[in-house]
Parts: sequence; C-alpha cells; structure tokens
Amino acid sequence: MIGRAKFTGLALVLSLAGCAGPAPDSEVEADVPEAVIEAQLLVYTTNYPLAYFAERIGGDRVRVEFPAPSDTDPAYWSPTPDDVAAYQAADIILLNGAGYEGWVAKTSLPESRLVDTAAGFEDRFVVVEEAVVHTHGPEGEHEHENVAFTTWLDPLLATEQARAIRDAFAVRLPEAEAELQSAFASLESDLAELDGRLEAWAEQVGAEPLLASHPVYQYLAARYDLDLRSVHFEPDEAPGAGAWRDLAALVSGHPARVMLWEGTPMPGTEARLREDMGIASVVFDPCASRPEAGDYLSVMRANADRLSAHANRG
Repeated sequence: MIGRAKFTGLALVLSLAGCAGPAPDSEVEADVPEAVIEAQLLVYTTNYPLAYFAERIGGDRVRVEFPAPSDTDPAYWSPTPDDVAAYQAADIILLNGAGYEGWVAKTSLPESRLVDTAAGFEDRFVVVEEAVVHTHGPEGEHEHENVAFTTWLDPLLATEQARAIRDAFAVRLPEAEAELQSAFASLESDLAELDGRLEAWAEQVGAEPLLASHPVYQYLAARYDLDLRSVHFEPDEAPGAGAWRDLAALVSGHPARVMLWEGTPMPGTEARLREDMGIASVVFDPCASRPEAGDYLSVMRANADRLSAHANRG
C-alpha cells in the first residue's frame, strides 16, 4: 500500500503547464446505469496517450473524454467554446505538459483540477535548439520550438506520466487506492516490456545514423541514445524540390539508411528514397490521436515490431 502522503497528485493538480474521441455519449453509455455514470470521475485529456493511461488506471471508476478530432494534431488543436466548457466541467483535466497544449495558457481552466503529468521530470525535457515554422494538416502553420513535447515516446517518461495520473486519481478516490495501484502496476509492467523491446532494437542499431521525417522523436532518441536527425517530410504530401535538396545536403554528412515516418509515406516518396538514396522507410506512429484500431500499447508494440524486423533484415 502506498501512503497517500507520498502521492504527488496534490502538487500536480496545482501545476499549469492532443485520434478521435470516444463515441458519442448515447453510444458509449447506452447500457451503463445512470447511477454509475454519476459516480464516475469525469476526466478530460489533451492527447490520446493520457486517455489510454487514464482508462487503464481508472477503469470503471472514471469516464475519460478526449475531444480533439482525428484529423488534427492534438498538439496544435484549438478547442471550440463548447469544448472549453466541457473541460471546465471536468473533475480532472490531464495535461501532457512540456509545452504540449498551447491553448491552455490562453484559457480559463480551474487550476485545482489541472494535472500536469510531466511536472515531475522537467529536468529531462529535451530542448529544441532551432524553431522551424511550417504548414500541414487542418491546424495550419505552426512551429516546433523550445521544448520537445512527445514525452510518451520514452516508455520510462510515459510511466512517470501514468504515475502522476494514478496519484491524482488516488486523491479523489482514496477508497480505491489499492485498486488504482494494481492497475498502474499492470500498465507499468507493459511499458517496461515495451522499453525492453525498443532497447534491444537500439542495441542492434548502435551508432548508425537515422533520419526522421518529422521532428517528433526527440524523446525516443534521448532514451535510446540514437543518432537521429529530422527533416520535414509529410506522409501524405509529395516533398518539393527544396525539401529533396535539403535532405541530400543532410545525408552527405549524416549517411542514414533508415527514415522513421509518422504514417505510411506516399509510394512515390518511398520509392525515391529507396531507389535514389538507399533510404528505407519505417513507420513509427507516435499515436497522439486515438488509433482506428487497437490502442496505445498495441500501436507501440507494432512500432517496435517494424523496427526490429528492419534491423533483422539488415
């Protein structure tokens, strides 16, 4: 049993620092008694990994909502007034932290209900030296700058975020402390298994130069000491002539033979990388949004499978 005095939830809820949301309430709750719904903690999150962790830890004691639409990167999503009102009505609001959800600083949310899940490891944030402004997707122009925020791509940091969620739930549900701890321990074990698989792949890769199609893998690189450099290729867009020139200049000094992609690249892009530059494409889905099938853990395991399969072919 973990003493409640040691929980960091009380501190975290005072900290202020984005996959489609669940099916409509009428579908989700059709067979759930009203009394059960009313007894649940209403939890809102700003990305899917947090929603997954909350669902794993809280189980039937929580109702988890993640309202960002599936065609928008949650990190650059701006909620509607109705969305903001829903967040304001939540019992707990889970933030990724590390500068992930910029809209929070411009919105009036109840600080006593905010949980910055990354507050406990600010000393391990990855600082991005150069900001790059670019445009893609319905969120429009944005930039990658200052602090990298895809913290959940390091399974150890993801575990710390899950721990913060456990602590926050335990403050609100003290009678369920043992149950919450048991669920967290199961999730912690799964994340440790994932970490082991990725670590084994990284040992195979060693000091081999790697590329990323987008600057979202900083915490993956930091955790496994990868020699990873990023460009700005989008899976669903054909790179322009300038992007190809920039890539050629980069690989002249960083002779990578593998590029990680957030999604499956266009066939023409993949073929040109492979045939003209000897660069293989491997999908590593960051899973910031709720996947069409499976869940966070199955997506991450599939990522690890693809990495290992490519390394073994080499």
